[in-house]
Amino acid sequence: MTNVRRLIAGAVAGVAGAALFATSAVAHHSSAPFYDATRRVDATGAVTKLLIKNPHSFLYFDETTPQGKVEWQIELGTAASLTRTGWTTETLKPGTIIKANGQPSRNPDSHGMCCARITRADGSPIVAGGRVTEEVQPPR
Repeated sequence: MTNVRRLIAGAVAGVAGAALFATSAVAHHSSAPFYDATRRVDATGAVTKLLIKNPHSFLYFDETTPQGKVEWQIELGTAASLTRTGWTTETLKPGTIIKANGQPSRNPDSHGMCCARITRADGSPIVAGGRVTEEVQPPR
């Protein structure tokens, strides 16, 4: 009888583990439904907030246009990917002027972007030695 219980407990644990793994694998999504990869937008403005968190970090900044102030939100990667390239919560303090070029949100009422190239106002990288510019992948 104990062997049967062990077998059942092992099977239940295996199914639960597989379900947990499958949920994690399916949870990550493409940005295509939310952002338009066929277009790019440029914006320049002052940082208001940098949130480094999971599952996605966000950078907020205000751009002044002839029509008024535009509040932008850039969706960034995970906390681990940003810290690995040298980003901290002190990297972009409020008031820092940045330039961003990225894929705009598909929502016409939103000023969001993703997959953005972000630099200082003069075009210099945000983090010295960090991957803030496009990288050329080696041929396979």
